[in-house]
Amino acid sequence: MEYNDLLTGFYFNVKVDGSSSDADASFQEVHGLYKEMNIEEVNTNDENHSTYRLPSTAKCPNLILRRGIASTNSELIAWCQNTIDCDLDKPIQTKNISLTLTNENGESCMSWRFVKAYPIKYSVADLKSTENSILLEILEFSYQCFEVETSPVKESKLKSRR
Repeated sequence: MEYNDLLTGFYFNVKVDGSSSDADASFQEVHGLYKEMNIEEVNTNDENHSTYRLPSTAKCPNLILRRGIASTNSELIAWCQNTIDCDLDKPIQTKNISLTLTNENGESCMSWRFVKAYPIKYSVADLKSTENSILLEILEFSYQCFEVETSPVKESKLKSRR
């Protein structure tokens, strides 16, 4: 593998199914891109007092998106507010969220698709009079699962080097 094959993490965009606003695609940070298998320890009750560590279900953390507050008219924020403020008196509307990593030419290199996501938390970063920084809003989503896809651009580049 050559240095040119390594992906950078600063060209990415986020797309929420049904959103028509480009402003809702610009995020400064994304957190929660991992899966983890739970382990169940089973005691064998033998003389050695040993335990077996057996695989159990997989779990994923919440998806956390951070961005600077720019627009007050946001479809994404309206979805978050409607979901969080509904007091469960109406069904939660789920949407798929796609995160796409791109190269410097805007070509997709890799993507993650979060299935049946819904907002569970909206917050604004702390206000500090001693710092001159962009005010961030933080959106947190729960989801059913996520899928990882490698882009045809990246695959063809790797095949051409073999």
